[in-house]
Amino acid sequence: MRRIGMGPALCAMAALLAGCGGDDGGSGSSISGGPAPVASATPTPAPSTAACSLTSRQAWAKATLDEWYLFPDNLAFNVQPAGYTTVDAYIDALVAPARALGRDRYFTYLTSIREENAYYETGTSAGFGFRLSYDEPTFRVLVSETFENTPASAAGIERGAEIFAVNGVSVTSLFASGGANAVYAAFGPPDPGVSRMLGIRARSGAERTVTIQKASFALDPVSDRYGAQVLTSGGQRVGYINLRTFIDTAEPDLAGAFARFRAEGITQLIVDLRYNGGGLIRTAQALGNLMAANRAGQPFGEITYRASKSAENERFAFQPPAQAIAATRVAFIATGDSASASELVINAFTPYLGTNMALVGSNTYGKPVGQIAIDRPECDDRLRVVALRTVNAAGQGDYYRGLATTVPVTCTARDDLSRQLGDPAEGMIATALQWLGSGSCTPISVTATASASAARTGTPAERRLLQPAQPSTTVERELPGAF
Repeated sequence: MRRIGMGPALCAMAALLAGCGGDDGGSGSSISGGPAPVASATPTPAPSTAACSLTSRQAWAKATLDEWYLFPDNLAFNVQPAGYTTVDAYIDALVAPARALGRDRYFTYLTSIREENAYYETGTSAGFGFRLSYDEPTFRVLVSETFENTPASAAGIERGAEIFAVNGVSVTSLFASGGANAVYAAFGPPDPGVSRMLGIRARSGAERTVTIQKASFALDPVSDRYGAQVLTSGGQRVGYINLRTFIDTAEPDLAGAFARFRAEGITQLIVDLRYNGGGLIRTAQALGNLMAANRAGQPFGEITYRASKSAENERFAFQPPAQAIAATRVAFIATGDSASASELVINAFTPYLGTNMALVGSNTYGKPVGQIAIDRPECDDRLRVVALRTVNAAGQGDYYRGLATTVPVTCTARDDLSRQLGDPAEGMIATALQWLGSGSCTPISVTATASASAARTGTPAERRLLQPAQPSTTVERELPGAF
């Protein structure tokens, strides 16, 4: 992650490519991206009330935006801090013009240094340990994924199960009272010890009631159950990688998976990023390097800042490690919840693979900008500022309407909750295998619109991960739908 203390340019590749909520994490840049925050070897001290008054924190946030914001002409200059009771509300008001243009969809925000570091360095968070999606027209909440060694996995709650009640209140009633936000709130805050009684309906139709309690757990970014494997279909052997999030602990898992692919002569890949909201730029680069054994020294991409910060611009090249393969055909699985670092990796390979790569699933979120992290340790404040944009070797970026508008080959497919992730018969994986084998598929249909946030797929009633309209924690931003 980029760290201001190291100098913005050096921090860039450590940056975060934050997710749909607008982030990037860690003490550095994310795509978030950009100079990383000043990091310290000692724990962040508790905030000092005297030094961290609302007025002082607002002034610091304003000065940081004035110096680093990627769109200085789209900052509001007539906003008075006295009119806002929180730093977050003041920041939202300052960036409102850029947000109205679809350039900053809550990508600039204030967060906790301690919370971010815990997530990006170890994947630590608190929750039940599952990821939920919803289909509002039918008022159903479904389990999209269960993480290993969590309360949810211990309770036997698996992908495809339906949660029809929370603490005795039906999900249908929750939707009727307040839509998806009411359903989200019903699961409670992300604190250890919070418990909920859940009505669960298995795929078989069997119903049961289970009470589970939130606990701290370390996320495995590449599942030991299905995250990395070799699939065989129609006589072809394909490497499959499912990456949940771009954090530090993903890199050893990725290296191990690609070492196996290399040993087995794999050159075709399915890279499953369907729920991946983003994370660290350096981890995105690590994944790209593992796919590019034949591209050492060739341009991976470029990070650029506003004109006054152009000295921080950085070009970076592929640096494949010993485990890397030379990928010849790649199917990237993605959805509207795939953002930031996920999109950066896909975009990076477009100039090289062209029609030998496909976007499978639905259109991506559309986040071609990254954040830097500016820290104020005495207040445990980390300001994630949209400060940079990323482009690939061909200079392609600005995919605010999602990558389905720029990738040469797209294949529409629906997330199939009736089958486990990694199953060759699962809808999106089956479509990816079909395209790898025959080169044929039905393209993704994207709504023709000038609105960045409105460019959605034409597939019927795309299921979306359950998350707040404005994420407020690192986990909400980088692990959309996680509870």
